[in-house]
Amino acid sequence: MLRYGIMSASSIASRFIAAVKEANVGEIVAVSSRTLEKARQKADEWGIERAYGSHTELLADSDVNIVYISSVNSEHYIMAKQALESGKSVICEKPCTTSAEHTKELFKLAREKNLFFMEAQKMLFLPVILEAAKLIKSGEIGDIQMLEFSHSFSAGYNNWLFDDALGGGTLLSSGVYAIQFILWFFGGIKTVYGTYSKDKGFAEHQFILSGETDGGILFSIKNSTSSVLDNTAKIYGSQGKMEIPEYWKARKAVVFYGDKEPKTIEFPCEYELIYEAKHIYECKEKGFLTSPVVSEEMSVKAIEVIEKIKKLWEKQ
Repeated sequence: MLRYGIMSASSIASRFIAAVKEANVGEIVAVSSRTLEKARQKADEWGIERAYGSHTELLADSDVNIVYISSVNSEHYIMAKQALESGKSVICEKPCTTSAEHTKELFKLAREKNLFFMEAQKMLFLPVILEAAKLIKSGEIGDIQMLEFSHSFSAGYNNWLFDDALGGGTLLSSGVYAIQFILWFFGGIKTVYGTYSKDKGFAEHQFILSGETDGGILFSIKNSTSSVLDNTAKIYGSQGKMEIPEYWKARKAVVFYGDKEPKTIEFPCEYELIYEAKHIYECKEKGFLTSPVVSEEMSVKAIEVIEKIKKLWEKQ
């Protein structure tokens, strides 16, 4: 039985908890926050028995055998490392860490401790995304030529997203979705360029990237917290195109074939994290130390691309 400790009181934690409960793939044992008051408030709200005013206390709880981390990005590395050193398996929200070096270190530590470690990337387990991958692989829209990703959101409720020191910015917070989409669907990223907008003293609030995959497919990625974009992934082939609205939490995709009627694929669900929660359970049941989907290679490659982009931005 997976007995989860929730190491944070973030907004996404409640959705992960709901998914675990709905799928019946684990028990939520405890929650920790920086203060006991906040932890108790969330424990009452989420129906969790135990609340801890520090993450160290939660990690000392022998009933907890796996933790879910959804703190600010800059804290992922140290919290995951402490959890692994305490003998707990770890599910860490994307991005796994803010550097390839730290990401590699955590996977290595997990192997040494014989513990499960995975970056939480819900998108790659969604039925719509899996079906889209099958159609693309089967040649449903011909040879893929171009990719276009667009994502905008309001970040006013999360002030840390504007703080570089806390791992904020649109690239780390949500650009990683498009990058991992490309890596998973189409292999490696050969080249990437781009620019960004930011206010002095803050992390970037929007960016535009363009590049080419290892297979020669051209792509563009747009992300913003200050502009309203169309929130869709578009995959252009030689015989048609596919559109996936809100691709990071997709419930449907539409395939266009030129003169033929378009085809819609739909998989409605209340909690999109339920598929990820089921995957974690299946991995643990099989004795895996990491996910074959969101693998170490996937997590490392994604953060390497992000580091490359940030280095380019530093020169601008």
